[in-house]
Amino acid sequence: MADQSSSDEKPREGGQGGGGNPPAEGGRQGGDGKPPPKKKPNPLKNPKVLIIGGIVIVVLAIGGVFYWLHARQYVSTDDAFVDTHIVRLAPQVSGEVMRVLVVDNAVVKAGQVLVEIDSSTVRAQLDQAQAQRGQAIAQIGQAQAQVGVSQASYRQARDQARGLDAQAAQAQSDARRLTGLQATNPRAVAAQQVDQTVAQARQTTAQRDAALRQADGAAAQVKAARTQIEGAKAVLAAANATISENNITLGRTTIVAPVAGYVSQKTVAAGGYVQPGQQLMAIVPLEMWVTANFKETQLKNMRAGQPVDLSVDACPVKLHGKVNSIQRGAGQAFSLLPSENATGNYVKVVQRVPVKITFEDVPRTCPLGPGLSVSPTVKVR
Repeated sequence: MADQSSSDEKPREGGQGGGGNPPAEGGRQGGDGKPPPKKKPNPLKNPKVLIIGGIVIVVLAIGGVFYWLHARQYVSTDDAFVDTHIVRLAPQVSGEVMRVLVVDNAVVKAGQVLVEIDSSTVRAQLDQAQAQRGQAIAQIGQAQAQVGVSQASYRQARDQARGLDAQAAQAQSDARRLTGLQATNPRAVAAQQVDQTVAQARQTTAQRDAALRQADGAAAQVKAARTQIEGAKAVLAAANATISENNITLGRTTIVAPVAGYVSQKTVAAGGYVQPGQQLMAIVPLEMWVTANFKETQLKNMRAGQPVDLSVDACPVKLHGKVNSIQRGAGQAFSLLPSENATGNYVKVVQRVPVKITFEDVPRTCPLGPGLSVSPTVKVR
């Protein structure tokens, strides 16, 4: 047993002594004969790393401060669109479309003729009204002439009645005088003379009464002629009104552009039949603006006249504009069913307020149109 233990210890001593492989330089060997790994130095204890790290932190802090100072001068939003008042054209009269003088997306001027509707029926009605007007004018002239004739007949009958009235008064006076004389002295005057005088008085009285009736008839004719004049004037006024109405209707058979702009959504074609109120086309005016819905928290420093940078997806270059006005009220206040917050639980939601931004200069290469997306950036400081 002692020999065996001594024999087992010999190799172990040989491994430690000069009979085995010498140990590696700088350290001990492992169980597999390889040297142990070296320990890496801690970089945080390296002065160079600490200096560089400090410089980077200072630079980032300074950059952050400059970025904050720059960013606080601007507010922006993606909830913005090009806006304008689109003009939709519809006829006010019905009829067949004779000509369409524009094409889709054409540029038109204010007052330019766009569509012509058949006006033959309106022109016939206008000619008829003008004929009625001429007839009424002729009736007025005829009635005025009749008034003059009737007034002359009235004056003549009146003067004749006055003369006959004097003759009748004289004849009656003579008849009374002779009748009284005959009653007092029958021989002083002949009975035949008395009878002739009485008959003459009666005759002149009858003639006077006839002349007065003739004068009354002439006066009635004057009144009737004047009534005819009033009736003819009423007919003339009605004819003038019909002419004016037909002229208005005739003008409505020609549809013109109320504003300058671009033709859009054209649905009319020559030969079609249109009804009043039927949309034929729309005109997008040349004047456009941006409606940007900013958060209410972004309006603290926003004022009218502040410059705006506009990024439009359809434009190759950045546009510029100015804040025109800020709507007095959030968008939800003008909705069809505004929210009611007087009852129940309330959760505050940041509201958005429409801001109108006008363009300063739009290049021709930029096809602006209502509904296009815009990203405005307003300089508020």
